[in-house]
Amino acid sequence: MYPRPIPPTARTERRLYLVLVIAILVVWLAPLFAIILTSFRSSADVANGNLWGWPTQFNLIDNYTGVFSRTPMAQYFLNSLLITVPSVIGVLVLSTLSGFVLAKYRFRGNMALFAVFVGGNFMPAQIMMIPVRDLMVRLGLYDTTFALIIFHVAFQTGFATLFMRNFVAALPDELFEAARAEGASPAQILRHVVFPLVRPAFAALAILTFTFIWNDYFWAVVLTISDTVKPVTAGLANLRGQYVSEWNIISAATMIVAVPPVVMFFLMQRHFIAGLTMGAVKG
Repeated sequence: MYPRPIPPTARTERRLYLVLVIAILVVWLAPLFAIILTSFRSSADVANGNLWGWPTQFNLIDNYTGVFSRTPMAQYFLNSLLITVPSVIGVLVLSTLSGFVLAKYRFRGNMALFAVFVGGNFMPAQIMMIPVRDLMVRLGLYDTTFALIIFHVAFQTGFATLFMRNFVAALPDELFEAARAEGASPAQILRHVVFPLVRPAFAALAILTFTFIWNDYFWAVVLTISDTVKPVTAGLANLRGQYVSEWNIISAATMIVAVPPVVMFFLMQRHFIAGLTMGAVKG
């Protein structure tokens, strides 16, 4: 089931494995390296076709300040924050509540309801494009931030519920029985028992959900049309001109757009690693 480790005595295999890993890393990181270099270049350098070579002139400050002074990127950033932050909060709250109920309460239809949450993860989002768009038009929410918030909360809650349900189910039943014996209500159990213990899961789920929603491009194009509503992913596509595109500015904007998910990970890194290592040592 798992790949066998290469023994230390097999030097040829280990060297080939190292070469293969380095080659894969180079192929994977080469486009990112090219974007970083292009974000430093001058417009003349880009016009001359120097996209992979070393920049002949560095315009670091001009390019990165030009992202906000020469494009509506600040508005796109604000739109993405207004969409992503409420969506992540909504997904975390709903998935924790539904995961707690599905994990620790037995009722008729429990597994059927859980199967609905799981089954929604296997449905391609593209097949819902026309129904979701028509629904938002009928509700009068088309081309608003609420349309994207509602969709992302509804679409991400399925995976998040699966995630939280499995995490809560792994908690010892004795904790919940002791809390009920003390007269705690379900709301008190959720607040004083579940929430403190699922903090690592919260961190991991928040990072994943934030990244999914922040990087979404498909629904940003389907449900928005005006620059006052578009998030950064759709805004990046708007930076391309009809005849000429300033790829140095677009590359700088791309690097700026990639910063929030990275910052989100480092802020939640301690809890995220705690979630990954929880249960690794049993004392």
